[in-house]
Amino acid sequence: MAQKHRLRRTMMFIPGNNPGMMRDAHIYGSDSLMFDLEDSVSMAEKDAARQLVYQALKTIDYGSTEIVVRINPLDTPYGRADVEAMVAAGAQVLRMPKTETPQDIIECEKVIAEMEAKYGRPQGDTLMMAAIEGALGVVNAYQIATSSQRLIGIALGAEDFCANMKCQRTTSGAELQLARQTIVVAARAAGIDALDTVYSDVNNEEQLLYETRLIKELGFDGKSVINPRQIAPVHSVFNPAPKDIEKAKRIVAALKEAEAKGSGVISLNGKMIDKPVVLRAQRVIELALIAGIISPAEVE
Repeated sequence: MAQKHRLRRTMMFIPGNNPGMMRDAHIYGSDSLMFDLEDSVSMAEKDAARQLVYQALKTIDYGSTEIVVRINPLDTPYGRADVEAMVAAGAQVLRMPKTETPQDIIECEKVIAEMEAKYGRPQGDTLMMAAIEGALGVVNAYQIATSSQRLIGIALGAEDFCANMKCQRTTSGAELQLARQTIVVAARAAGIDALDTVYSDVNNEEQLLYETRLIKELGFDGKSVINPRQIAPVHSVFNPAPKDIEKAKRIVAALKEAEAKGSGVISLNGKMIDKPVVLRAQRVIELALIAGIISPAEVE
């Protein structure tokens, strides 16, 4: 069953024309897997890749790992066939590439609904993501983020964005700063997740960690990855540190104590705790629980 709200620290790209990677991808521990029918697949292999992904989703048990499929745009010869096959296969989330306007999402949603009816899936069961990869998409980010109840998140596609902006990727990330901040604000306003772009140099863990810390500070929920070696470093950044978990436990305990006394004032070590601090503490506990770092018994 697809979940609109869940842990999405990492979303690993899997080329749709690579059956070996599709078979083993879930063993590496990424929160989500994204099978790609678009950029990583040549025109000559589009139909074969679609069939490979269909068979993988029908025959392989990926456990609790979220399954996302990046389809081709609907204005290509492959988009509608991708939607039909993936809905029929039971894909949890379809990722729309190169989303520029809310209408892009609305048109795709109509096809998804049509295919859910055709293949007997519950209406609304197939969720969606929007990948923003150009200036127009950034300008329309909030309208895109609120265009459908099916949307679980919006993501940045940096390479296409930089090409559209006539700029280059840099180590500082200055060229992506506005796009990243706009996407995060739009996602938060819409109540959905924000996913960052890939970092393509799998041998440069230092820069991967730098980018991941940066996007976590901006408020992103996770980052796309292209190699299993990138999963653990990204998770290490997004997972709460032990000292933060212990502090959050004390704050949550103070909240429970205040509630038990019928008091509206929460205090810890003689200091009053404001509501934003409580909310952050609850978020730390939630992340630690979902990531399996602590057990429910530790916060009861």
